[in-house]
Amino acid sequence: MPLVAVLGGSGFLGGHLAAALAGSPWRVRVLTRRRGHAQSLWLLPHVDILEADVHDPGQLAAGLEGCGAVVNLIGILNERRDDGRGFRRAHVELATTLVAACRATGVRRLVQVSSLAAAPDAPSHYLRTKGQAEQVLRAADDLDVTILRPSVVFGPGDSFFNRFAGLLRLAPALPLAGADARFQPVYVGDVAAAIIRALDDPATSGHTYDLGGPETWTLREIVDYTAGLLGVTRLILPLGGALSRLQAELCEFVPGKPFSRDNLRSLGVPSVCGAHPGFDALDITPRSIRAIVPAYLGGRAERRRYDDLRRGARR
Repeated sequence: MPLVAVLGGSGFLGGHLAAALAGSPWRVRVLTRRRGHAQSLWLLPHVDILEADVHDPGQLAAGLEGCGAVVNLIGILNERRDDGRGFRRAHVELATTLVAACRATGVRRLVQVSSLAAAPDAPSHYLRTKGQAEQVLRAADDLDVTILRPSVVFGPGDSFFNRFAGLLRLAPALPLAGADARFQPVYVGDVAAAIIRALDDPATSGHTYDLGGPETWTLREIVDYTAGLLGVTRLILPLGGALSRLQAELCEFVPGKPFSRDNLRSLGVPSVCGAHPGFDALDITPRSIRAIVPAYLGGRAERRRYDDLRRGARR
């Protein structure tokens, strides 16, 4: 069985990818800084966990030894300071280190998961460094590189619908920055399928694919839909530019930094498919929000409606 190294395999997308690969002809080696971070993967067949600092050239090269391919899922949405250094390290510098490690170990096949709207001149550090990382990989013409650019990814365990659901349960009103921001949310299982298709099909080498779901949504529409699934009525307050910036600055002091100035800058760029080929070119039919999300959020709404009926009947 061929062996693929997965960087970032202990995260949300990585967990779904490892589970999908476990049922494929590929053996999987997940590189992670702490083995405990990948605890959910321990029992998967044909999946090994290797502790490694992927930013260390020697450790990364050791992790790629014996592999036929590597998938890079690593990305960050926030950094400690709003100066771009954290993003450059996680995206651009790692891409450079990865190319060198592939050359040192003879690994030619590389699948990079980037982001829709990534561009070297994008307004946010996140999108800009993702675009610069793509440039680094495209310049490595001695490697067989495929770049996949998903919109916001959703599915069980996500930090998108689940985060808004948590906020909607707690707050009677939700001030919303970037309410008109546009997305093509894409199901995590479909992104995992695209990665496997890229690994299996040499014809995808040298190509970039935009991965978006079948529908375009605004952020306001997504929040309204989530509230409906939960069975709650909430006042959604779209914020203007100044108040959006204030909200972003204040949220940077909240533990976990749920929203930041750089996130706000990213919201200014539509996360929708562009000129690159997409799921059609990979022979994959993407699933919609309505086909997936109710299964992991809707059950709560059903219970809430049942409780309301009981109260109405005075039971």
